[in-house]
Amino acid sequence: MRVVSLVPSLTEAVAVTGPGLLVGATDWCTHPAGLDAARIGGTKNPDTAAVAALRPDLVLANEEENREPDLAALRDAGLDVLVTEVRTLDQAFAELERALTACGLARPRWLDESEAAWAALPPAPASRPAIVPVWRRPWMVLGRDTFAGDLLARLGVRNVYAGHADRYPRVPLDELNASGAELVVLPDEPYRFTAADGPEAFPGMSAALVDGRHLTWYGPSLAEAAGALRAALR
Repeated sequence: MRVVSLVPSLTEAVAVTGPGLLVGATDWCTHPAGLDAARIGGTKNPDTAAVAALRPDLVLANEEENREPDLAALRDAGLDVLVTEVRTLDQAFAELERALTACGLARPRWLDESEAAWAALPPAPASRPAIVPVWRRPWMVLGRDTFAGDLLARLGVRNVYAGHADRYPRVPLDELNASGAELVVLPDEPYRFTAADGPEAFPGMSAALVDGRHLTWYGPSLAEAAGALRAALR
């Protein structure tokens, strides 16, 4: 098969499971390193003509990461587009298997290992109220129905904005600091928070710097994410 992936997580999943299947991937598809595939633009602005020119048998997409007008253009070009929806860990496991099966691939060992790693987590400690910024200038945080929020909940972190009407609300900094959160979780993507850029904005909270790939990617990294996130959040 010839596969184009518009989602970094799915790109890694396919490349690791079926080397050689991917003929196209986005500029944001950074894993695995050295991926030999044509680059077709970003997740939000793919070059749909370039995708069609690659003559893929299947295009992998995601309802959150990709825009419907781009997916419609690919379908209009006669391409088969599989759109995933991932807002919980259980959905991630199911959608990964669905996407890999559509690529003609058998269930990989890393998927079994990922499910086992998360199932083996000890019971989560008493939940800590937290905020999870994903952008700065303006400040944006995790809201409702997010994959990252589900992972954190399994690790004993209670997102204080989980009930917000928006999935990624913009919240002024003074409101964030008055939210009652005791912890701020700072991933290094999409905004690259660091020890010198982020914690200083929340002087009354403990800060946990986490690997954004462990928190937001669903793919082979899930096998190590459970332990790595648990360690970072202690």
